[in-house]
Amino acid sequence: MSEPLAQKLFPILTAADLPAALGFYRDLLGGAVTYRFPETGEPEYVALSFGAGQLGIGRQAEPGPPPGDRTALWVYVRDCDAAVARLRAAGVTVLADPATQPWGERMAVVRDPDGHRVIVADRGRTGER
Repeated sequence: MSEPLAQKLFPILTAADLPAALGFYRDLLGGAVTYRFPETGEPEYVALSFGAGQLGIGRQAEPGPPPGDRTALWVYVRDCDAAVARLRAAGVTVLADPATQPWGERMAVVRDPDGHRVIVADRGRTGER
């Protein structure tokens, strides 16, 4: 069997009211913010840790209907372009081709068999977080 494609996977929730979501996940449930983008001003995205688990929360003015567009899974791979080529060759629907993001990671968006968004990314110039 070949080397596993995924190196790390975590869920991302979308929220119309990110401060309210942080109030629940950080303040009530005790998640620790480990990353935010942008670094100053109102965040558009935050990552929280819960022990060994992680959760991402991204701002989205009008979250779509479940399940397809309200949640996503983020999967880190060694090479985003190669991973998306492999997924596309297997018949996976690609919603967004690989592109370098403002924070330095290269990412693409695909759909799993049930229609959930899966973000496939490599760390680009950002390194390990």
